[in-house]
Amino acid sequence: MELATDDDGFLLDPDDWNEDVARHIAEQTQLELNEDHWRVIHMIRQLYTDSGVVPELRTILKQLKLTIGKEQATRKYIYNLFPYGYGQQGCKIAGMRKPLKLWLDL
Repeated sequence: MELATDDDGFLLDPDDWNEDVARHIAEQTQLELNEDHWRVIHMIRQLYTDSGVVPELRTILKQLKLTIGKEQATRKYIYNLFPYGYGQQGCKIAGMRKPLKLWLDL
């Protein structure tokens, strides 16, 4: 699969994303996507579409509280889904550009 990405594998254009792209990116880190992954991935995509901004983790957690409940919508839940982190893995699989914080950490 040929995609325009940066050196870390983040899509340069989020509009190039589709579910096959997500599966391809996930496979590169040996991550098999399940229903919970897709819930978060689609939430990231929808919030991005609505605002034009990659949603922060706290925004995702607020939305998850509305859909799956306060007890389950935790940072631990997200990091169990995306062991390499929300920005580094979750946003990457959702087709987002590299989050600014990751740029600043380099």
